Amino acid sequence: MTKVLLFNPRAAETKARVPNSILSIAASIEGRYEYALVDGNLEKNPLKILFNYLDTGDYQIFACTVMPGPQLRQAIPFTKEIRKKYPQVKIVWGGYFASNHSQVSINSGYIDYIIYGPGDVAFPMLMDAIQSDSSLHHIPNLIFRENNSMVKTKKDELYDQDLLPPLPYDKLNSFYQMRKYIGKSVLGTKTFAYHSSVGCPFTCAFCGVVPIYNARWKGRSAAKMYDDIKYVKEKYGINAVEFYDSNFFVSEKRVVDFSKLIKKENLVWWGEGRIDTIDKYADESLSLMREAGCKMIFHGAESGNDEMLKKMDKGGTQSGEQIKRFAARMAKFDIIPEYSFVVGTPAKTEEEVNRQIDFDIQFIREIKEINPKTEIIIYVYSPVPTEGSQLSYDVIKSGFHFPKTLDEWTSPQWENFDLHRNPLTPWLKPYMINKIKDFETVLNGYYPTVTDLRLNKFKRSFLRGIAALRYRTGLYWKPYELKALQILWKYRQPEIEGF
Repeated sequence: MTKVLLFNPRAAETKARVPNSILSIAASIEGRYEYALVDGNLEKNPLKILFNYLDTGDYQIFACTVMPGPQLRQAIPFTKEIRKKYPQVKIVWGGYFASNHSQVSINSGYIDYIIYGPGDVAFPMLMDAIQSDSSLHHIPNLIFRENNSMVKTKKDELYDQDLLPPLPYDKLNSFYQMRKYIGKSVLGTKTFAYHSSVGCPFTCAFCGVVPIYNARWKGRSAAKMYDDIKYVKEKYGINAVEFYDSNFFVSEKRVVDFSKLIKKENLVWWGEGRIDTIDKYADESLSLMREAGCKMIFHGAESGNDEMLKKMDKGGTQSGEQIKRFAARMAKFDIIPEYSFVVGTPAKTEEEVNRQIDFDIQFIREIKEINPKTEIIIYVYSPVPTEGSQLSYDVIKSGFHFPKTLDEWTSPQWENFDLHRNPLTPWLKPYMINKIKDFETVLNGYYPTVTDLRLNKFKRSFLRGIAALRYRTGLYWKPYELKALQILWKYRQPEIEGF
């Protein structure tokens, strides 16, 4: 029977997290197809390892998950090499990049199939169809080429997450020791990454989740989450959890039920959620969450300008005033709010773009005054292929377009684009980008992120002292002394690295 080679390209320079996306594909074929798993984050020469498997002739399917940004560095050239050296091997891509840029991917000539969205059902069905050489048209969430044109099958409903097979952590441990995925973070000494849901019920115009899930969300039950995490704790000794859901806090009841269950395990945890959703939580719920180990929550604040929030299609009820009130409210419960801002969105004139940047900078300063513990992450706006929004319309009208080939995506400027470091957008002038980056450098000096464990008390005090005059007077221009310290100490840039 055909064996499957699963590949997780390198995504981080510093530490590896459990490769949940490719592991969910492994779970979907567990017990049905034999597979091997190669993690580019833990291999010095992953292409050589891939070749070693393929040289046996046993592996006729190569499946690769692809996120925008660093993973493209390995995903694109490795896939090209495999197609060239092993033309008989069928190549499958999945993940956010493949789903959101399916046309350029499937037209590359070296990708046979794309799973767009969840592959829990589609992938094993595709394996069966390849094995039996049967039709592909009945398989949901699938893209392929037929008669020189792209075929996109129907999008399936979201599946009951409790009924999906468990992720094969023990099988992963046979390829790479699980301890390599359980590292030190601001949350704990043994931090574990977990997904408890898929999708998001909102339609933000800048979010890559939207085109795939179309305002749909499905989560595991509190009991199932607890069982999974308790198993990993007992088996591998974790003491902290990062919930990498796009929106962990959709259901207050689910979060409260989970908090009641997990409280006795003495774990510390972090998740992502919307301000206007969590602000509706009862005080008792927030208090329980903190008692149950919730230390920090990532929020997409995006902007303090209500008109801009409307333009971004944030939906819900989020406003600039609410963002400020919520920062103060979180301080009462000793939960650190981690606010991300999307700066540099398009406008009708250059003056409007620049004025909005100045507004956001001042708004961020106000947030820090209200709750100095608020973590701030600044992203330079990078368009995503979300159709139908005013923001997308403005992007297209400006003349912006994505690369026409996968090779273009591997260039340094487009990788930086995906990391929100080099926007390549016609409405943002160099002086605007410099203004954003210079403010960010001063901000990160005056308020060093709590998530960087490499910064000791002396370094934090020194950084704050060096940045103090600039921050207090608003003189952000060319902070070379702080940039030199960043190079010297390599302290964390949260907008790039997370924690």
